[in-house]
Amino acid sequence: MKVLVDEMYDGFDTKLKEFGYDAFSVKKLIAEGKKLSSDYSVIKYAHENGMIVVTEDVEIGNACKENDIRCVLLDSETMFRIILEELSKYKER
Repeated sequence: MKVLVDEMYDGFDTKLKEFGYDAFSVKKLIAEGKKLSSDYSVIKYAHENGMIVVTEDVEIGNACKENDIRCVLLDSETMFRIILEELSKYKER
């Protein structure tokens, strides 16, 4: 499974590789000379390379959804659910 990690999660690619994913970082790809400076170019690259995009950018997430590109969107709603889940571990026992 190929994963494209958006710039704000640079470093997650390395961690995902440890779990067996074929993961790439937008930031590192740019450093290698790939032209990925716009949301469109990131989405296009993911589509052309059969990748799942991991991002918190709602615009990229929506564009992926509209174009049937697989995406893990870590928007504020998703992050809030994770926070609530973690906080629930500390409720009175």
